[in-house]
Amino acid sequence: MHFSVKATAVIAASLFALTGCGVSAESVVTITSAQSIALDATENPAPQRVVALANGSAEIIASLGYLSVLVGRDIASTSPELEGVPIATAGHQVVPEKIFELNPDVVLIDNTTGPATALDIVKEAGIKVVMINEAWQLSDIEKKITVIGEVIGAQDAAIQLVGKLNAALQASGKERLGVRVAFLYLRGGSAIYLLGGQGSGTDSLLDHLGAIDVGAQKFTQAFSPITSESLIATDPEIILVMSKGLESVGGLEGVVSLPGIAQTKAGKNRAVIAVDDSLLLSFGPRTPDLLRQLSDAIGQVSGR
Repeated sequence: MHFSVKATAVIAASLFALTGCGVSAESVVTITSAQSIALDATENPAPQRVVALANGSAEIIASLGYLSVLVGRDIASTSPELEGVPIATAGHQVVPEKIFELNPDVVLIDNTTGPATALDIVKEAGIKVVMINEAWQLSDIEKKITVIGEVIGAQDAAIQLVGKLNAALQASGKERLGVRVAFLYLRGGSAIYLLGGQGSGTDSLLDHLGAIDVGAQKFTQAFSPITSESLIATDPEIILVMSKGLESVGGLEGVVSLPGIAQTKAGKNRAVIAVDDSLLLSFGPRTPDLLRQLSDAIGQVSGR
């Protein structure tokens, strides 16, 4: 997914090996899907064939009511309504031949889309390529929807979607005051174990719910290596992870075996929430429902 690309910027300084991760039969509170805010199309879109590779752009186009113009998507766009749209990449990598086969009018990308050489080939073939700003906090969603609406000629729909989304966000905030949460980005197979800080994306979600992102309190960078000292010092009540990250370390037992976790309130209470990888940081039409479910999950595992 696109998030892993952002993490690459800090991975070189963040890799370290861990052992002792087992498989747990215990359950974790999981969030696997969320409902999108959606509209019915009322405008005639400018491009008739769109390949949406920018993170979350396919989901936004579908929510605007223009699923019919989507001829390709990125591998991380997994909301149910997109199942019939072909994946236009090989893994996370752009392959020009795949793009050409779809004959698009426009390709939407963001800073994580690559490699650059493949994008250059697409541009040289005369296909319009549009850069979409990434969204890493709730306040970025409005601009992202607005820009995508402009690109596909659905400005009025974008305004309507933004209005509905902002109303839903306003109704979902400040419910779990003071609960301390640590977001861990885990890829056990690659020995990547990171603690989310300011700008990780989850800090915006947790702040909206009135919870405390303990990593963001301590670190100004988006991701830092997990250490016993940092986790014991921040003492989270809840560990938040992505579903594939949880799987990669062997489940709940693997999480509580990470350095320092056993000494935290979260580790002692085995309080872990796992959210689908493509959903947690999607920052789009599914986000309000995600926040509602995340608030419920925090309440469930913290007892508040």
